[in-house]
Amino acid sequence: MKKIAISFLFIAASTYTFAQEFAIGIKGGPNFANIDTEANLADNYESRTGFHLGAFALFRGERVGIQPELLFSQQGSTLKYSGSPDVKTNFSYMNIPVVLKLYTIAGINLQVGPQFGFLTSADANDESVKDELKKTDFSLALGAGWDLPFGLSVDARYNWGLSDINDGVGQGSGASIGTIKNQVWQISAGWKIFRGGSTK
Repeated sequence: MKKIAISFLFIAASTYTFAQEFAIGIKGGPNFANIDTEANLADNYESRTGFHLGAFALFRGERVGIQPELLFSQQGSTLKYSGSPDVKTNFSYMNIPVVLKLYTIAGINLQVGPQFGFLTSADANDESVKDELKKTDFSLALGAGWDLPFGLSVDARYNWGLSDINDGVGQGSGASIGTIKNQVWQISAGWKIFRGGSTK
């Protein structure tokens, strides 16, 4: 993970040096979140719909850009039991993706990069489970987007959780939970509120 972070910081510094465009903006949209777990009931986990909202900066060269972001993100899942009430888990994170954008034509781009998450709250059916989850998360962001010339951008991204966030879920209950990893699909709309340099 450290090697990935260092590599992206190096690319970011290089892109900043040769950047043709610099922009700061806001973005947000819906989340479709779930968890990947080794629990015996894994097939009964269904996605939770939430939202993400935050800000980004873009350092763009001719074909490559780096876009660090700061996003509040609602995540979690719904566990369905036959004949029993659903268990709805709600996780909130402050996420910091650092995305490499590879531009093709007309602002269309492919995206990849690490995402670092910091847990702010977690509950299951309105009862706090924050102490049973690790406070940090690491994901790989994969996606595609379109930067339009008048400042609007749209993105579709999958955040693939790589780290186990379980820090004691199910202990003492006899439940076999095992690893828990976040999985989140995101659709975003963004707006560049400040733009400097070339805006091709």
